[in-house]
Amino acid sequence: MLKKGKLKLPDRLGILVPGFEDKEEENGGSEPVFESGEELEIMEPNGVELGHKENEYEFDDLGVNDTVGDKVDAFRSRKRPDKDRSGQVSVMDVIAAEEKRSDLEHEFSQKEINLEKVKRIANMGVPDGGGLRATAWKLLLCYLSPSRDVWEKELTENRQKYAKLKEELLLSPVNCFFFGYWFQCTNKNLESRQSTYTRVRADAMISAELSREGDIAGPLKRQGISHGDHPLSVGQASAWDHYFKHTEIAEQIDRDLQRTHSDMKFFSGESSFSKKNREAMRNILLLFAKLNPAICYVQGMNEVLAPILYVFSTDTDEQNALNAEADSFSCFVRLLSDSVDHFCQQLDNSPVGILSTLSRLAKLLKENDEELWKHLEFTTQVKPQFYAFRWITLLLSQEFNFQSILRIWDSLLSNPFGVQDMLLRICCAMLLCMKRRLLSGDFAANLRLLQHYPDINIEHLLQVAQDLSADTSSCSLSL
Repeated sequence: MLKKGKLKLPDRLGILVPGFEDKEEENGGSEPVFESGEELEIMEPNGVELGHKENEYEFDDLGVNDTVGDKVDAFRSRKRPDKDRSGQVSVMDVIAAEEKRSDLEHEFSQKEINLEKVKRIANMGVPDGGGLRATAWKLLLCYLSPSRDVWEKELTENRQKYAKLKEELLLSPVNCFFFGYWFQCTNKNLESRQSTYTRVRADAMISAELSREGDIAGPLKRQGISHGDHPLSVGQASAWDHYFKHTEIAEQIDRDLQRTHSDMKFFSGESSFSKKNREAMRNILLLFAKLNPAICYVQGMNEVLAPILYVFSTDTDEQNALNAEADSFSCFVRLLSDSVDHFCQQLDNSPVGILSTLSRLAKLLKENDEELWKHLEFTTQVKPQFYAFRWITLLLSQEFNFQSILRIWDSLLSNPFGVQDMLLRICCAMLLCMKRRLLSGDFAANLRLLQHYPDINIEHLLQVAQDLSADTSSCSLSL
């Protein structure tokens, strides 16, 4: 259970279990002013399109009859915006980006990096290119220390740890007994035969049931094989039972990866490049699931991992790009550590569970706009669990185009009060920015609007979030 104060990560990478720890105004370029009820202007596309999804998960949106505890079905996705409306780029924007680039490059060249300065710059958005975002995120997630002299040592150690875990749990040869024969194979090769083994497990359960009913012939007896070693064993203590469970997890991960940013060549397609990236994501998610049996893998974790792997893989430093998988695993674990309890159904009603976080969002909205809060809570009864469950658990990675997601995460990771604090602020700002439409809408219209959030000016949205009154969140990310 997360508590106030510094969060201590476990010694072994990946082991997380419940209980551990401006938009400028055209008339003069003045600072943007947000008034309650103002609806942000939808900008026309003008710039590089990083990607949008034509087709997402084939699920219905979360409705009134769905329960928060249904973890898998709750990660319901929607189509990405058809176009990347990132807004017009002005001369002032270009100058500001170059100033931030210069400041970050200078800061990263220092022997002792001023992390507070990095946070201030990142909060305004890390410029694309040059590997700046990759370095900034690693610093903000405390994967790299402020002392530049120890970076090489830290990176080498963490990458070696990941390689060892991967070898032990994903790549090492294992002895397998199948149909009366012992043979050696790798976990990867075993998983390539997932469908066959899944059918074998189903057949085993049928055979076991027939045996219990007194079937005369029964299964063949094999001498010298313990119950746990037998591939037809369906007992929970059986090693084969654990294997089949991991096989089912791997199948779910593979299905989700096929739908991850299907419009982007980085993730989608049959090229060796996209296959390599999907394989890296598969390794990370499967390893996380094996190291964290209490959490395992939950549909949607792939969406949280995707921005990290993309940023690290596109680092201009060749060595860093080659080790993007290992670095992504460590940073994925660190990022998830702040919200891991949201994935545990048993903790839904606890102070650190998802219901508590949704309650804090409602309280934050009430403090900043009681009229809108009353309309959603009582008049239309559009509860936060109907729309904000996905916002919070997936860190808004399903609500905007990919470029906007990267910009939002710059602010999430650089917030001095933690990821969750800024996340709730942005979620509240998303409601405030749609106030006029929400106040005029009924239950169905408001639910549809919030489950399919429209494209808006991201910089204005983030400024609204920054200007909100104090957050009510009780936990922060301190790594």
